[in-house]
Amino acid sequence: MLKTSFNCDTVELTHQLGLMIGQKAKPGDIWSLSGPLGAGKTQFVKGLAKGLGFEGMVTSPTFTLQHIYESPIPLYHFDWYRLNQSKEVEDLGWMEWLGRGGVVAVEWGDKFPKLLPPATINLSFEILSEEGRRLSVEAAHPESIPRVEELILCWPP
Repeated sequence: MLKTSFNCDTVELTHQLGLMIGQKAKPGDIWSLSGPLGAGKTQFVKGLAKGLGFEGMVTSPTFTLQHIYESPIPLYHFDWYRLNQSKEVEDLGWMEWLGRGGVVAVEWGDKFPKLLPPATINLSFEILSEEGRRLSVEAAHPESIPRVEELILCWPP
């Protein structure tokens, strides 16, 4: 298992971390994002989408539950905040989305951890100040550990 954390003193740095991850992303990468409301999960996903080459507007799928952003590597963005049972996630076609070869980002992924594959990278957001955040990253699978090692070498920018 590999754990590390990154301090992002501004919203722009949270966005930039997502951008950097998106630029290095590979099909099949799965990110579980957890943390309180307003902690920066959607800001991170905005950067992730841009890093993947998506030029449009990125919004939280809190009410729609999922957004698909078509880019050279598609981004499948889920939000499980409003869901109460794992069956609701399964009814979204969760397992089918995992096999589509895109990058997956799940806000509130910690609500149903048993539905996440072992190679999922967990990213937890902690509010430090009005704009400052600590993003803690955890990877436990041999496929995901090198992804986090790569981040450690590149951050801070």
